Amino acid sequence: MSGTIFGNAGAALLAAALLAATPAAADYSDNRIKIGVLTDMSGVYADITGKGSVVATQMAVDDCLKAECRGMTIEVVSADHQNKADVGSSLAREWIDRQGVDVLTDMSNASIQLAVPPLLKAKNRIGLFPGGTARLTGDACVPSHIVQWMWDTYVQVAGVSTTLTTPGTSWYLVTADYALGNQLEADTKTLVARKGGRVVGSVRHPFPAADLSSQILTAQGSGADIVALANAGGDTITGVKAARDFGLLGGGQRLAAFFLTVMDVKSIGLPTAQGTVLTEGFYWDLDEGTRAFSARFRAAHGTVPSAIHAGIYSAVRHYLKAAASAGTDEAGAVMAKMHALPIADEVVRNARLRSDGRMVHDVYVFQVKAPGASKGEWDFYERVATIPGEQAFRPLEQGGCPAVKEGR
Repeated sequence: MSGTIFGNAGAALLAAALLAATPAAADYSDNRIKIGVLTDMSGVYADITGKGSVVATQMAVDDCLKAECRGMTIEVVSADHQNKADVGSSLAREWIDRQGVDVLTDMSNASIQLAVPPLLKAKNRIGLFPGGTARLTGDACVPSHIVQWMWDTYVQVAGVSTTLTTPGTSWYLVTADYALGNQLEADTKTLVARKGGRVVGSVRHPFPAADLSSQILTAQGSGADIVALANAGGDTITGVKAARDFGLLGGGQRLAAFFLTVMDVKSIGLPTAQGTVLTEGFYWDLDEGTRAFSARFRAAHGTVPSAIHAGIYSAVRHYLKAAASAGTDEAGAVMAKMHALPIADEVVRNARLRSDGRMVHDVYVFQVKAPGASKGEWDFYERVATIPGEQAFRPLEQGGCPAVKEGR
C-alpha cells in the first residue's frame, strides 16, 4: 500500500488566503479528501489498471489543485485487490473504518465491483467505477453512491455488434468462466439477436487461462462469421495469439475482442493482432485533447493511458470539482453536484451523467492496423465508427435499476 499527500505547504497566511478563496473550504471530514485506488497491481489487469490507475488519480488531483480545488488537502492511497472479492472488500472496509477514505476508484474486477457498492452505501461513501459489469447500473445499481464512467459490459459488446452484425450474421463466443465473461455472453446474445444475427455457440475457459488453443479451434470449427473473445487482460492476449497461430485471424472469419487495449496490442504486436475489431470509449490519438492528456500521462508513467486510466482521471477530476463546489465530502451533497455540473475534460466527448449512475458519452469502434499502416509507436487503431452515447449505452428504461424505478 502506498500513499501520497497533495496540498499547500506554504506559509500560514498564504494557506488561509487560499482557503478563504475556495468556496469548498469549510466542511471536509478530517480537513481533507482521501481517495483510495483499489486496483490490480500484480494480476492479468495490471497493465491496464495498476500503477497507471494511481498515476491517473494523481493527475486529476494535481489538475484540480491548480483550479477548483486550490487550497484543499487531498490524499491518495492505493492497494492491490489481487482480483479477489474478499480481499477487495476487506481493504475497502479498512480504508473507510480506519483510514477515513472518502471515495474509492478503479476496482476493475467484476466480482469486486459487485461486492463493494453495498458497503459504500452503508458507510455513505462514493465509488467511482471507470467501467465494469453493466449490472452496476442495472439490478445492482446504487446511484446514490456510485457512478460508472468510461465503459461497461453492455457498451463493449454493443459497439462491435452494432457495427459488424447484419441479418444472418453468425457469432461464436470464447468466454471467461466468471462474472465478467458471463455478462459479456448474455449481452452479446441479446444485442446480436436485435440486429438479426445469431450466436451459434460458446466455449468457456478458466480465469486466468494459461492456454486457449482448444477453445479457439472449437470456435474456428464452428464456421461462425465472427469469433468473439468475451474476456479481458491476459486472457484476451492469449486468445488473439491463438487465433493468429491457428489461422483464424487472416482466414475467412473475423475476430472481435470485447476488451482488447492498446497495452494488449503493444504486447501482442501488430503482425499478430492486425484485423481484430474492438470497442473503446477512449483512444490516445482521437483528437487534440486526448493527445494532450496522453502526453502528460506518458511522461509520468511511460506508456499511453488505457481507457480505464483515462476513465479514472475523468471520474476523479469530476468528483473533485463536485466536492469543491459542494464545500463538503458528504456523499449525498457531492453526488448531487456530480449530476448538476457539466462533464468537461480532455478525455470524454458529449458526456452526461444519468440518474442510474451511468456516464453516457461517445464510443468508438476500431480495427487494429496492419504493420505497414502504422506511422509510429502506439499508432495501432483505425477508427471504423463513432457511436453517440445515446445509441451505444443500454437505454435507461432497459437497465432495471430499482432506484430509478422508484424515483430515488
